[in-house]
Amino acid sequence: MQDDGHVLEFRLPDLGEGLADAELLSWSVGVGDTVELNQTIAEVETAKAVVALPSPFSGTVVELLAKPGDTVPVGAPLIRVRNDLAVAAAPEVNGDRRTSVLVGYGPEGEPESRRPRPARQAEPSAPQQDREPSNAGRAAATPGARKLAKELGIDLWYIAGSGPRGAVTVEDVRSAVPVSQPRALARPATTSTAAAPAGSSGEGLIRPAARESRTPIAGIRKRIAGSMTVSARTIPQASTFLTVDFTASMELLDHLRSTKAFSELAPTALALIAKAVIAGITEFPGVNATWDDANQQIVTKHYVNLGIAVATERGLLVPNLKEAQSLSLRDLCREIGWLAETARAGNATPVDLRGGTFTLTNIGVFGVDTGVPLVNPGEGAILCVGSIRKRPWVVRDELAVRWVTTLGVSFDHRMIDGELAARFLATVGGLLEDPLTLLSRA
Repeated sequence: MQDDGHVLEFRLPDLGEGLADAELLSWSVGVGDTVELNQTIAEVETAKAVVALPSPFSGTVVELLAKPGDTVPVGAPLIRVRNDLAVAAAPEVNGDRRTSVLVGYGPEGEPESRRPRPARQAEPSAPQQDREPSNAGRAAATPGARKLAKELGIDLWYIAGSGPRGAVTVEDVRSAVPVSQPRALARPATTSTAAAPAGSSGEGLIRPAARESRTPIAGIRKRIAGSMTVSARTIPQASTFLTVDFTASMELLDHLRSTKAFSELAPTALALIAKAVIAGITEFPGVNATWDDANQQIVTKHYVNLGIAVATERGLLVPNLKEAQSLSLRDLCREIGWLAETARAGNATPVDLRGGTFTLTNIGVFGVDTGVPLVNPGEGAILCVGSIRKRPWVVRDELAVRWVTTLGVSFDHRMIDGELAARFLATVGGLLEDPLTLLSRA
């Protein structure tokens, strides 16, 4: 594409902590669309966090330089926008106007004034049945809404948007499907499993469900796959398990819920287990380490960035609590709840998701007794919590009904021996069987 001096190029900025690249998830604009300063133009994902990219300048989109699913290096061009107002500010080099563009920040010396969004021109009068679906650059809509409208053969012009700036959302498109529209706007079926009887319109045919479906490997699923492949291929792992009488911990949690200090925090078993894990790491710091293969060193961390595995609609995220060793039980209740809500809402940042030293995962919420999780690359161990349920248990040589759970720890056997892992797990279990001892360490 020829650069006539009007075109500004936006390059992918460093989104934090020296990340090398990001995956483009979706575009919020298309070629021919008018964008305003700081308007969201795309969403990218890096380190499992989704980041909205704002436009550093206004103008008209002339070219999209990547497509959804592409991995874009930091500094690589993403989009080109024509902005006539930039011409006056552009420096001349040998009589030729050039625009200086910094990575991720747009042109230097860009004027503060912006060209207003041009009003949409009125369409010439024409019967609706003569119109064809035409969604590109005509009606403001989210990428998902454009995709769904294209699949359904629906013209976005006929849908009132309920999103930001009046943009059409996926729900708007779905709501419009039952509405009676001109039949010319509905895309005819292209495939069927049986021919319609003579004289039949084809309506009412029963089509069997698809025997299989395919989902592109992208976004969080792609990154999880890469991380777990690295874990399985490069980390020799072992696991050990311990079943724990959790009754005293349950009684403590019931008591804390009735106190003023915890009345608004709803103390959970996971927070108490996190406290026990931190205490265990303090006693056995060797489980809070990483294997530095390049320098042939074992790096023991004397701080705990505790990862909390969170199941979200987009996949598994593991944000971590920074400096968790300094948090009280009350702090852990608050911070774990906040971290989980942030992750589920899709608002976890790259900083939240990087730098973990030890991970805690709770599969008991799914009714599972135990599991063998894989160690996250860059960490030394991960502790798995199974379901907490009432079971028969021997107490002082008598059978009783108690609250019981199974804890499992997977560890990097290159640097953590079975003895160290067993001692750590036994300590965590002992603190949960006698939680008053745990609180005395706070």
